[in-house]
Formats: sequence, structure tokens, C-alpha cells
Amino acid sequence: MRISRAIVLFAAVIATLSACSSGDGKPDNAAKPSSQAPAPSTAPSSSAAPTGGAGAKEPCALLPAEAVGKATSLQGVTSAPGPVQDNAANGGKAKSCVYSAAGKQIGALAVTRFEKNPIKPAEMVAALKKAKPGAKDVAGVGEGAVYYTDENKTATLAAAELVNDVPVLVNYTGPTKMTQEMMAPLVKTAVDAN
Repeated sequence: MRISRAIVLFAAVIATLSACSSGDGKPDNAAKPSSQAPAPSTAPSSSAAPTGGAGAKEPCALLPAEAVGKATSLQGVTSAPGPVQDNAANGGKAKSCVYSAAGKQIGALAVTRFEKNPIKPAEMVAALKKAKPGAKDVAGVGEGAVYYTDENKTATLAAAELVNDVPVLVNYTGPTKMTQEMMAPLVKTAVDAN
């Protein structure tokens, strides 16, 4: 369950990230606090239906369960679509994939597309570093990436990139025993496949 909560908390960070970084002429983006991010839904309503856009792929297609199994040294890892988290205030449309082994969640990949928000990858990374003290830069993943752990005993590696001129944030969240070295290949695989 910690992983599911981490997805929701990450979505709140995304809301803050976009609100802080996109203030250049878009005052309505900064008007809504991150606590107003919509709750995750396993069955999206018509107003929260993911639209994807050109080139958008489902998170489970970006990162195979076998890759997560290899990184975690676990056998029998499975994947399933996770919650959808859309935020009209900042234009973020997040889809996720939850990875499980032996009946327990072991991690989640979230892909957030900002189709109507011109935020730059460097701004996303800077906002994450501001929101998550102690976040460390990770080289070689996307156009910028950070790794951090939080109070919920989870670790996250998030990478920002442009895909078909759309800002995208890709992150993998797992238990704190997952190091930056374990997560970087997972996020890089997802970023490269996006």
C-alpha cells in the first residue's frame, strides 16, 4: 500500500512542480494548491479519461515486468495498470503501472504528460529538487533526473524529457532498499521506450 500512497504523493508533487514552474503568463496554474490534486481512480470517469496524445504509450508497455524482476532479484513479477491521475489545473495527465511479486506491490512506474503546459524538463527537475530536499541529480536518464527518498519509506527516481514537444515526467517509485543504481536502468528503459 505504501507504493500506492507514493503515487498519490508524487502526483501532489507534480501539481506543485507545475504550479511553481509555469508561472510565466499562466496565473491560473499557480492558483490551486497541490492538495487539490484529484484522487486516483481505477476506473476513469469521462472527465478524467486519459487522452494520451501522439506517441503516448501505456506505462506497462514502457517497462516490462521482467526488467523490474531483474532489478529487484525477484521472480514472478507481474504488472497491471495503476491509477490515473489527471490534474486540470496544471495540465498533467498521469498514468501508472503497478508491479507486484508474491501478492505484494514492489513498485510503480508513473508517466505524466503535460500536453497543455509548456514546462521545460530543467524546470521540472528544479521544482522536484526544491520540493524534495536531499534529491540527488542522476546523469544519463532523460534530459534531467533526480533520485530521492521520502518519509513514507519509499524511493523515487524521476526523469524529465520532451516527447514530440510534450513535456513528460517518468518516475519509478519503490521501497527505500531500491538504490539509485537499481532504479536508473528501469527509468532509462521507460524513457527510451517513450
